[in-house]
Amino acid sequence: MGVLEILDDITAESKLLNEAGKPFKLWLPKRVVFTADALKGPYGLKIYERVKALGLNPEIAQNNRITGLRGKDERETYRIAKNTLAIVNAPPSAFNLRPIPPSADWQFHLAEGCPAHCQYCYLAGSLSGPPAIRVFANLPQILENTIRFQRLNQVVSYEASCYTDPLSLEHLTGGLEETINFFAGQPDTHLRFVTKFDNVDSLLNLSHNGKTRFRCSLNAEIISKRLEGGTPNIPSRLTALRKMALPKSLGGGGYPIGIVLAPIMPIPDWEIHYLKLFEDIQAHLDFETDLTFELITHRFTPGSRDVLLGWYPNTSLDFGEENRAIKRNKFGGQKYVYVKDLMVQLKGFFHKEIMTRFPKAKILYWT
Repeated sequence: MGVLEILDDITAESKLLNEAGKPFKLWLPKRVVFTADALKGPYGLKIYERVKALGLNPEIAQNNRITGLRGKDERETYRIAKNTLAIVNAPPSAFNLRPIPPSADWQFHLAEGCPAHCQYCYLAGSLSGPPAIRVFANLPQILENTIRFQRLNQVVSYEASCYTDPLSLEHLTGGLEETINFFAGQPDTHLRFVTKFDNVDSLLNLSHNGKTRFRCSLNAEIISKRLEGGTPNIPSRLTALRKMALPKSLGGGGYPIGIVLAPIMPIPDWEIHYLKLFEDIQAHLDFETDLTFELITHRFTPGSRDVLLGWYPNTSLDFGEENRAIKRNKFGGQKYVYVKDLMVQLKGFFHKEIMTRFPKAKILYWT
């Protein structure tokens, strides 16, 4: 490669990095509280030292109960809870792993709750009580427990981001580093997590052995700006995705990667907005990489709609039932999804763009 080609590469890389803009300010809770039991293990003590080093003053709840999360109304309860980080031990039920198709074979949890303010939040109605962020101090035992679910000579996948965005908490806990290092040494296993955050630098030098797939949640920029409060912008996420995908020889993490397009919404001029997103993805992934796509359209249940409208009464998110069909599950629950004709149109567009632009990528599912 000649000098001019090298300079061109450096210039192109700098342009991609600069598009992300100023660094995103990571979340720092206003209140940090540990249960006494959470401080009995090394991981809980490690979190305690991390939050102290960040200038936070943790409390210790001697009765192992987290109180003081409720306000005078739902809005105040939401505000108090979303500013609270609680470090607790996961209950015994957390060790009975549940399947999570089509994402993975099994799910386990580093934490529950998320500091972001996405107005379509899929956790609304899924977790009971005020939406405080609860980190599990018995993570080492949770990880060891996953060994029980492995199968001889068969790759088993584990999803670590069903109830949280683990990267959003990494600066406070170091839990992802612990988890990636654990799975790096496990035969026939595959770890998966998805994030809207971009603070990946601490993960780049880990010896993950290709056992962890870093997945980035993306959407049309107009949707992200309007509905994904408290998260890095789309250019910043794409920069993080590029860093994680680049080979280690080029200063990257060398991870297999994935893109989760969610929630897909047929907003006005949606084709134009999503075409721009695909162009930006192409610009950042202009090299060979192990890439998957997961495509998730917007849906909601009557219960989650009520919760979200309580949290975000002024939201511009469309909860109307026009262009919606009711989808029922085997337990009698129901959710609102887009009508069949619209789903066919959306699916055709996204599959065509992905197969044209990323012919070697795998589309794992459409829902």
